[in-house]
Amino acid sequence: MIKRFLHKSFSVLLALLVLFSTVSFTIEKHYCGDVLVDVALFTEAQKCDMGTSGMAQEAITKNTCCKDEVKLVKGQDELKVSTFDDLNFQQQLFITTSAYAFVNLFEGLAKQVSPHKDYSPPNLVADIQVLDQVFII
Repeated sequence: MIKRFLHKSFSVLLALLVLFSTVSFTIEKHYCGDVLVDVALFTEAQKCDMGTSGMAQEAITKNTCCKDEVKLVKGQDELKVSTFDDLNFQQQLFITTSAYAFVNLFEGLAKQVSPHKDYSPPNLVADIQVLDQVFII
């Protein structure tokens, strides 16, 4: 029971490790002055308004106190895909021998035939041993 649980949890852990090591993502932060306004993962962070309703766009870009910080976390993009033919002869021999031994390790039991499986015994009306007075002593 515990062995099966450990096996499944270890398998999930390794799958997540492979997934997160190959995924790239960005973390974008938006600061207004020294105050962190928004943090976004995979998307663009929301910008602060700073009262832009009456100002011109040029004035905002010249006198801005906001700054954006983008951090790119790059995953692994070069995965080596190797085939069985890329291995040398000793490695190929070891893998095939191990696989053959592992497959033949688990042989099934012979199927036991039960001829009385579908037979239902008759209903007993009376106890036959008492009627015939036959008792095991």
